[in-house]
Amino acid sequence: MLGIIGIFVIFVMVFGGYIAAGGKIGIIMKSLPYEMAMIGGAAVGAFLIANDSAVIRHTLQDLMRVFKGPRWARADYRDLLCLLFELVRIARQNPVALETHIDAPEASDIFARYPQIAGDGEAVALICDTLRSAGMNYDDPHQVEEVLDKRLEARLHHGLHTAHALQVVADGLPALGIVAAVLGVIKTMASIDQPPEILGGLIGGALVGTFLGVFLSYGFVGPFAGRVKAIIEADHQFYGLIREVLVANLYQHSPAVCIEVGRQNTPSHIRPSFPELETALRDLKQVPA
Repeated sequence: MLGIIGIFVIFVMVFGGYIAAGGKIGIIMKSLPYEMAMIGGAAVGAFLIANDSAVIRHTLQDLMRVFKGPRWARADYRDLLCLLFELVRIARQNPVALETHIDAPEASDIFARYPQIAGDGEAVALICDTLRSAGMNYDDPHQVEEVLDKRLEARLHHGLHTAHALQVVADGLPALGIVAAVLGVIKTMASIDQPPEILGGLIGGALVGTFLGVFLSYGFVGPFAGRVKAIIEADHQFYGLIREVLVANLYQHSPAVCIEVGRQNTPSHIRPSFPELETALRDLKQVPA
């Protein structure tokens, strides 16, 4: 909703201010389709040249997330802590029983209690792979921790490709606007024998290219790239929470302490309160492991 409001505000303030200052919108509307075709078409073509099909597909998906926001809500973080508590508790009490859950999470009754998390393949794989590694009796827990850190770093780096690709387009749009403006000047020079009122219209139309390139860059594509980056980083915190809890487990802290470590490392605006989490965990403790 905020994204739609922001787009509305941009159009109203820019074009409303222009009209209020006495500007004639007709010259912009006359040149806009041609300038948009040149600038927008060149930007799309450059984007296709610079990126592979996977990045292009993810970019289209991430553009929709600008309006939807981060995937994981506050309740999801609470559910994640509850899920990890159950798995860590079983790992301490009965490691053999844990194998049935991490080897076939799709058939696990524990994962089934949290469908939102179970539906995310990366989160499930991260949990299961780390718990499986913890059961391999590594000589040093730092070995598992290092592997986990590299995996998360690679995941974040890959996820940010979309934001980087959009930012490159945003950086190039002003230059493409200048290209369109130069073409407009060339067209104007071919009509240099025309009267001033016609030349003025041609020059004004040429300048629409410069305006459009800068307007699209700083008014839309750049903010979209920044918003996508913020959303990806926000969702990455969900996977970082998995790391915090499972690393604490590697150092043989009690399940309750592991979960509290994770809770404390959750961003404050989505962090479950201690009483809220304690109530949820108390209910889980009544469930046989």
